[in-house]
Amino acid sequence: MQYNARNTDTIWSRLPGVARIAVVLGLFSLISACAKNPNEVDLDPERQAMALQEVSRKHALGQRVWCVPYARNLSGIEIRGNAKDWWGKARNGFDRGNEPEVGAVMSFRATRGMPLGHVAVVSDIVTEREVIVNHANWLRNKVSLQMGVRDVSKNNDWTLVRVESRPGSYGSSYPVNGFIYPNFGE
Repeated sequence: MQYNARNTDTIWSRLPGVARIAVVLGLFSLISACAKNPNEVDLDPERQAMALQEVSRKHALGQRVWCVPYARNLSGIEIRGNAKDWWGKARNGFDRGNEPEVGAVMSFRATRGMPLGHVAVVSDIVTEREVIVNHANWLRNKVSLQMGVRDVSKNNDWTLVRVESRPGSYGSSYPVNGFIYPNFGE
């Protein structure tokens, strides 16, 4: 069979949004796997697909997408309640710390502009002072994938960060509690 761009476009346009997401994630995972050190940890692709499928479902129903359910679905960290309460609630069942790890939830403190706090899932570590996160509702009712976060704290301890709001554009500084680590294999 000969490749025909028009047929490919038609097939792509007929795929439901969830299937498109799965294809993109599959390609992204394949490209990432080729470029990464085999000892590095990746986010679970099944969890990623499930989290994005849930977002698509909410959008289809006209519902708002929030950071907490998205982070819970993506990380597997079963904490409920506002993002500002996750750090305290994690004390009773999850390890917490100030070192980023892939799959960990970055817990943002509540601020005047962000009174409910925020949570994001670390998807990659770039350097000891920069990570990549996936999170929801940083931009209203949207999921932001592969967004950079830079540690700008005085003591290099991840207590203050700047978040990429658009590719290459880092905004204001935000206080962070730390990282909540998933209990894989327990």
